[in-house]
Amino acid sequence: MAGIYIHIPFCKQACFYCNFHFSTSLKDRDRMVADLLKEIGWRTQKEKEPLCGMTLPEKSQIETVYFGGGTPSILAAEEIDSLLRSIYKHYNVSQDAEITLEANPDDISEDKLKMWRSTGINRLSIGIQSFFDRDLKWMNRGHDSKQAERSLLMARDAGFHNFSADLIFGIPGLSDQDWEFNMKKLIDLKVPHISSYALTVEPKTALKRMIELKKKENVNDAGQARQFKMLMHTMRKAGYEHYEISNFALPDFRSKHNSSYWQQKPYLGIGPSAHSFDGNHRYWNMANNPLYMKAMEDETPIFQMETLTETMRLNEYIMTSLRTVEGMDFDYVTKKFSPEFNFTIREKLNKLSANWFSERKDKVVLSEEGILFTDKISAELFF
Repeated sequence: MAGIYIHIPFCKQACFYCNFHFSTSLKDRDRMVADLLKEIGWRTQKEKEPLCGMTLPEKSQIETVYFGGGTPSILAAEEIDSLLRSIYKHYNVSQDAEITLEANPDDISEDKLKMWRSTGINRLSIGIQSFFDRDLKWMNRGHDSKQAERSLLMARDAGFHNFSADLIFGIPGLSDQDWEFNMKKLIDLKVPHISSYALTVEPKTALKRMIELKKKENVNDAGQARQFKMLMHTMRKAGYEHYEISNFALPDFRSKHNSSYWQQKPYLGIGPSAHSFDGNHRYWNMANNPLYMKAMEDETPIFQMETLTETMRLNEYIMTSLRTVEGMDFDYVTKKFSPEFNFTIREKLNKLSANWFSERKDKVVLSEEGILFTDKISAELFF
C-alpha cells in the first residue's frame, strides 16, 4: 500500500520565511493542473520511468492522498475533483483512504467546505500558526486571528471531524503566556490533531536577510526549547498523544499520510518539487514551474534520483524512527540490515546521556529531554 502526495505549486503571497513563493496566472494554473493529470497517468506506465522515475502498477492500492504545497486550497473544486478522479481511475484507492487538503484559514468558506467534501476530501490541515494578529502580520500571513478561529469552527460544522491545525512557536515577541493561550485555544476547540513547529530561519530567504540587516529580531534558541517543553506538557495533560516530534493527536486521529513517511512506506509525489520513495530510491521533481511544464510538454525527464545504499537506508531509519513514540526497533534492524549494526548502535548509545533515552522491549525511545536533542542523537548514531 502506498500514498500519493500532490504538490500544488501556487501561493497567494510570498512568505518571507521560506523559499517557496510561486504565483501563477489562471492560464498557467490551468496548464499546471493539466500537467498534474498527465503525470498521474505516467506514474502507472512502466515505459514512462525514464521521464518520471518511480511508477506503480496500475490499480496499485493507495491508502492516503495528500494535497500539499503551496496553497492547494486556492484550487477550484472542479480542479480538485478532476485530480481525484484521475487517481481513482488509475489506482485502487482504499475505501477508508485518508484524503487530506492543506488549507489556509482565509480560503475557507461554507461553500468551499461543502465542495471539498463533495469531491471526497475527508481531512483538512489548516495553517493557523497563531491566534495573535501581531504574529500573523510578522509572518506575512494572509489571515487574521478571527479568521483562524472561525475556520476551525466552520470545518467542524461542515462535517470535517478529522482535521489538523498548525501552530508555530519561538516567534520573536511570542511570550510564554501568549504561547499558552495559543495551545489552550486549540485544546478548547477540541482540534483532533495538532502539528507544531519551531520557527526556523532558512538560508537565502527574505527573513534571513532582514535579520542580518537588523530589521527583524532573530529567534531565541533557549526560548524555543522552553516553549517546546511547554507544548509537550500541555498536550499530554490535555490527552493528546505525542506520537511524533512535531505531531500530537487525540485517540485514533494520527495522520496516516505523514505516518507513512516515518514508517518508510512507499509514496508517489506528483508535481514540481514533489518527492517519491520506493524503499531503495528517492526521486524528486524539478522545482521550477516553467521548466516542469516545458519538460511535460516536450516529454523529457522531470526528475532526479538517488539510489540509497544500505548505510543510507539504515541512517534514514535511525533518524525517522527516533522521531516517533514507537522508537527505534533493534529487531527491525536485525531483519532489514544486520545484527552486527545493533552491537555498534548500543556502543554509541552508551556514550550518550542516559537521560536522553530509554530501552523498552528492544526499542530505543527518546525521553522528553532527549527529544530536544533528536538531531544530535541521530547524528551520533549514524554510520
